[in-house]
Parts: sequence; structure tokens; C-alpha cells
Amino acid sequence: MREVSPGDLIFSSVDTRIVAIGIANSYCWECPKPVEFGSTGQNWENVGWRVGVSFTSLLNRVRPKEHMEVIRSVLPHRYSPLQPNGNGNQALYLTEISQDFAEVLGGLIGEEARALLSTSATMPTSLKNGILAGDDLDVWERRLEEQVESDASVPETDREAIVRARRGQGLFKQRVMHLELRCRFTGVNNLTHLLASHCKPWRDSSNEKRLNGENGLLLTPSIDHLFDRGFIGFENSGELIISPVAHLPSLQRMGVETERVVNVGSFTDGQKHFLEFHRNSVLLRAMR
Repeated sequence: MREVSPGDLIFSSVDTRIVAIGIANSYCWECPKPVEFGSTGQNWENVGWRVGVSFTSLLNRVRPKEHMEVIRSVLPHRYSPLQPNGNGNQALYLTEISQDFAEVLGGLIGEEARALLSTSATMPTSLKNGILAGDDLDVWERRLEEQVESDASVPETDREAIVRARRGQGLFKQRVMHLELRCRFTGVNNLTHLLASHCKPWRDSSNEKRLNGENGLLLTPSIDHLFDRGFIGFENSGELIISPVAHLPSLQRMGVETERVVNVGSFTDGQKHFLEFHRNSVLLRAMR
């Protein structure tokens, strides 16, 4: 899920047949498990990843198992959606397939697939380069805010500080300022133009961690956006990590150097702890 980019084709398989082809129109974002799932996926985490996809149902619903003589040669060596005998790999919910694999499936499906493959290839650059369905993320965080605001067990002044921390302001920002003096990228040190950005996102943190200064970095708003949505991250050494799905020209316009190794400086041990969560659970990166 963390490797999906706008414009990617997604083949949907149900009951051993490919029933639809989708075109991704977003990167992934964190999202609570939908209530519509009910008891389905009881072993899944309550918070996972969501991607916006426009699906088209197929009339010719191919059963891959009946065509393994042509499919077998293009199966991935690792994380294959199909076993060599044609049975599905139930352990995988979503996995990457090669261009060759996609073309073979498209050929088996026929004209319906060719039309969608053409649509994906000619998708406007503006769409491929970065629609992110952040509205859902904002709605989720706002609901969490409302829970904090109505929690009578938390003193009112603390509730206000926790809510303001989501926006990178207030007590949380003051605590981050004891560790950070400027934006690590732009060098901006005027506090009016800086936000305190959570390494472990506000939405994933306890109230204590939402106000922990070591869970933050001072960043300008555009860099805060890139960091919060997983387009950039940091090694403990301070080396910048750029997500493979990030749109490099946009990052460059925001002041992020993409053509050389960049080190933004050292972190405290506490910051390193929270940055590990960011790398493992927020950064959009290949997990191979």
C-alpha cells in the first residue's frame, strides 16, 4: 500500500477471477478500519492504509488458474499473488506485479483491459503527480480532537494544549523549541513561519506523546506537509530519506535537495525513538 502511486493499475481478484481493474488516484494515507468491515478482518489492526481507486467492472472475468501456461513465466519470484499451480496466495492482500505480468493479464482479458491500460498511460501528469485524499485524514483527526475536547478526565488547559499540538502550535511547539532553533531545510528561524511537526503523528500518539517535545521538529509548512504525509523522512544519522513515490520536481520547488545526499543534523535519543516510528509506519517507501 505504501508503494502505490496515482496512475497505477490494480487488478482486483474475487473468488479466483479478476472482476475489475482500477486506476489509483491517490497515494496511501492512514485510515481507521471501516465500520462496514464488521467482523471481517478481526486480526487486522484498527488503523491501516487507504488508497483512492477508480474501479471498472469487467465483463470478461478471467480465471488466472486456467491460463497458467502463459502466466507462470511472468510470476514474481517473491510475493507472487499466485502460486505456480494457479491458486491464490491468501497471505497477500496487495502485491506489486511486473509490466510483463500486467500485459499478459491484459491480453487475456482483452479489449476492456487494453482501454484501461491506455487510460493509465495517458493520465494527465497533474493527476499522476500527486492527488492525496487528505480530507479523510483531516476528518479522522478532527474526530480525535472532539474526543479530547469532551474528555472530562483531562484538565481543560491540557485539552487545549493537546488540540493545539495537532496544529504544531502552543505548548508542544514551545517544548520543541528547546531542541530545535530553525527549519532543518530552509534555515527559516522566524517562529511565525514555523510549525512543530510530530515525528510520531498526533493521530497515532497518546496525549503524553502529543506534547512531548522530543516527538517534534520545527519545519516550514510545506516541509511539514511532506514529512507528515510520508514523502520524506530521516535516518537517525540525520540523512534525508526521499520516498520513491514522491514527486521530485515538487520537492525541489519546496526547497528539498533531491540530487545529492542531504544531512539535516543530529537528533536527540528521544527524537531518534520517534523517528523510528515515522520510518516504519508513516514514510511511503519500498518495504523489500
